[in-house]
Amino acid sequence: MARAIQLAERGIFTTMPNPRVGCIIADAAGNIVGEGWHKRAGEGHAEVEALRDAGDAARGNIAYVTLEPCSHSGKTGPCADALIAAGVARVVFGMEDPNPSVSGKGLQKLRDAGIEVEGPLLEESCRALNPGFIKRMTLGLPLVRTKSAMSIDGRTAMASGESKWVTGPAARADVQNLRARSCAVITGVDTVRHDNPNMNVRAEEMALPQAQADAAAAKQPLRVIVDSTLRTPAKAFILQGGAPTLVVTTEAADPERRARLEKAGAEVLTLPAGKDGRVHLGELLKELARRECNEVLVESGATLSGEFMYQGHVDEIIVYMAPKILGSSARPLFELPIERMGSMLPITITDMRAVGHDWRITATTDIER
Repeated sequence: MARAIQLAERGIFTTMPNPRVGCIIADAAGNIVGEGWHKRAGEGHAEVEALRDAGDAARGNIAYVTLEPCSHSGKTGPCADALIAAGVARVVFGMEDPNPSVSGKGLQKLRDAGIEVEGPLLEESCRALNPGFIKRMTLGLPLVRTKSAMSIDGRTAMASGESKWVTGPAARADVQNLRARSCAVITGVDTVRHDNPNMNVRAEEMALPQAQADAAAAKQPLRVIVDSTLRTPAKAFILQGGAPTLVVTTEAADPERRARLEKAGAEVLTLPAGKDGRVHLGELLKELARRECNEVLVESGATLSGEFMYQGHVDEIIVYMAPKILGSSARPLFELPIERMGSMLPITITDMRAVGHDWRITATTDIER
């Protein structure tokens, strides 16, 4: 199963909206006779790839798969049927399908066919492969990850907005990997107007082997601009570059501005406004889930990132900390209306590691939703 997890990780940038899954076919002595992983949506699932690799050697042997074999037909046939047809004797699964409408049905189909079923095995590690897919299937929402770069004194930009570059090349390459594993990248109109970012995945900037980087960049995330009154310039870089761009606004937006952005190639979507008159972030996340987004990355300024945090939408925080001091007049990491120690927002640091000359801190939020 540990090897199957390693294989599943190879699909981290390419399988969405499907889950990342790995599969091993082994004999009773533990010798691997076939292996495979799901590479991208529309292509063979992990079980099909592993069975193809094993050939006739699959019959009478054991399949180890990180996720319950599917029992329904989509772009490909049910994997449970493929395992039954191949004649495997036993299936060991890492975790059940998180979709409540199909969970357990693939396992039951295998049992009904006389195949021995065991599991879950290494369930926590298998779940870690697909946090966004699991959240979308169970809650109807994508996993939300914020990314920020700051100095050691917790500042992200000078008071003027100047921010290039707080962190070094290694950290910026790591951000490309974060984008590549995301179904959507969200930013705010102020970031678009001030920094004019592209927000696409650039293979040449990824710290990966060329073939893997090219595969990751081939599937660009949806670029999302939160723009309540449609102030996005029609010539902004984020509307160019071949990747899709969604501008999310409210009914208060000017129809002429909407027409200009649509002419520039953007999709403009009107969503309900919150109490503050701005785009309702909860409704935005529901919409992205409807569009089969598993993981979304918020790359924005302190105001929008802070609002996602304050409203309890953030699952994971990633901060790149540079060995620099920007001073007390520079801009903070999050704009949050916290005035008392008792109102602090708790987080749990899950990982901290050096990335070039900088540090990457990964934390999960403990905010009650």
